[in-house]
Amino acid sequence: MKRDLADFWNLLWEAALGLAAAFALANLFAPPQDLPWKPLDLSRPIGTATAAQVADFEVRRAAAPEESKAVTDACIQLLREAGVQVERAEDRDDGGFCVVQGAVRLTGGAITPLAPGGLVMQCPMAVRYVIWDRQVLQPAAREVFGQSVARVDNMGAYACRRIYGQEDVNARPSEHARANALDVAGVTLQDGRKVSVLADWNGDGPAGAEGGDFLKRIRQGACRVFSTVLSPEYNEAHRDHLHLDGAERGLCS
Repeated sequence: MKRDLADFWNLLWEAALGLAAAFALANLFAPPQDLPWKPLDLSRPIGTATAAQVADFEVRRAAAPEESKAVTDACIQLLREAGVQVERAEDRDDGGFCVVQGAVRLTGGAITPLAPGGLVMQCPMAVRYVIWDRQVLQPAAREVFGQSVARVDNMGAYACRRIYGQEDVNARPSEHARANALDVAGVTLQDGRKVSVLADWNGDGPAGAEGGDFLKRIRQGACRVFSTVLSPEYNEAHRDHLHLDGAERGLCS
């Protein structure tokens, strides 16, 4: 009996040593974007832990004001260290489910401008936009069109409403009601050409087959950054835009 117990503890000790060694090797050699305990760096490629690293800046819905401020300040600092100009925006409570916490406004710097600008969104949503811009949007534009995107044409971020604007009280609130979503209508390239979700998704619009290829690339890349990505392939309500959000649930369509 004593021998069995000793063997058991030896086995546990060896397992613990093995786990410690594996952790040390991963910490030394694995890409930081694949390790959830590493800090988020907006200059790194998207990794398996990027979503978890972004989630560290989420403000809990029941968070006290001081907690909300500390988390949002850290998020703003991350953006500024990445060369992004950002300012704190006023949180808002329009009643019911229309509550925005940790609100910020992207004002310039090392990002592709949103048009129209001045959008208010949750800070983690702004972080997701920057990652998507740097790691998905601009690389895809350079590869497909041989040039950069000058601006991202959008349909807004905050809207106090339920999904699809339904008035049914049983309908789920939209992530737009928390400024945790962005609707992208298309982009304007450096040479002034426009690529529109409505006109170019199928590849037979003014931007040609390249336009359809580009839009599908940025949709697929968005699925690695945002929780929910909805396109014209999802339903008729999204025929003219890509819906990007940071909801807890996940869907890519």
